Amino acid sequence: MRIAVTGSIATDHLMTFPGRFTDQLLPDQLDRVSLSFLVDELEIRRGGIAANICFGMGSLGKESILVGSVGADFDDYRSWLERHAVDTASVHVSEIHHTARFLCTTDQEQNQIATFYAGAMSEARSIELKPVADRVGGLDLVVVSPNDPDAMLRHTEECRTRGIPFAADPSQQLARMDGADVRRLIDGAAYLFTNDYERALAEEKTGWSGEEILDRVGVRVTTLGAKGVAIDRKGEEGVHVPCLTVENIVDPTGVGDAFRAGFLTATAWGVPLERAAQVGNAVAAHALESAGPQEYGLARQAFLDRFAAAYGSGAADEVAPHLASPTP
Repeated sequence: MRIAVTGSIATDHLMTFPGRFTDQLLPDQLDRVSLSFLVDELEIRRGGIAANICFGMGSLGKESILVGSVGADFDDYRSWLERHAVDTASVHVSEIHHTARFLCTTDQEQNQIATFYAGAMSEARSIELKPVADRVGGLDLVVVSPNDPDAMLRHTEECRTRGIPFAADPSQQLARMDGADVRRLIDGAAYLFTNDYERALAEEKTGWSGEEILDRVGVRVTTLGAKGVAIDRKGEEGVHVPCLTVENIVDPTGVGDAFRAGFLTATAWGVPLERAAQVGNAVAAHALESAGPQEYGLARQAFLDRFAAAYGSGAADEVAPHLASPTP
């Protein structure tokens, strides 16, 4: 099963300020703010939703095709992804923009001041999927994850036109899209991924009820944070899949991407949806325990032992044959 993942590719610049932002703000001067913070730490991490999903799939031994737009500064990142079973040959390289950047400073009370520079991501709207499909011998699924909004709509429309199944993963872009665009993005999707808040927002923006959305998509997958995952299909009873136990939460960044990576990989294996969600939860737990969205590893036996403890030995036995070459 050939899966192309479209969406953002970025680097995250994360800084820590050893004080409180609020102590630096003067209530009578908020109309003219000019502040500078001396930070203690700077961490530069690989990120971007599409890249995070592809990394997670590669960590399970499943090759994926990354589709997005980057700058000429992508070489080191490209090498990293290719070492983790990601096909980057269809990544567009801008001649004028840098790869997208997320810059975020966090104070001692977990308040954040952040800036996102889209950069080369704005050129993703120029990417056609047909050359990607022709190069790899056809596509079985295209994941439309958060990206330049015009690119997301273009990819969705092309999938419908060419009869390529697609997964709609609008995530944070739901907030900026109007109802008509959200309807265009969702309608006809084989899979619709949202969290519980985004689920309600999608219904509000489209004007469609939950049942009406199920009329238009194949499978609706809703992540519920610590409560697990809900899977819905029209005419079938919903399935709830609990999370794994996580003892030490380190960083929630990219946890949803890790879930999608596990779910999509397991779907490609051909296992039932409930099992696919269990695999997604297991990958998400590893991401949650790591400092960064691409810093976890999935050692085969340790993964299976933990999977069996959460979901039973029968579930682990079903997954085991597919875990031939996960990362150490």
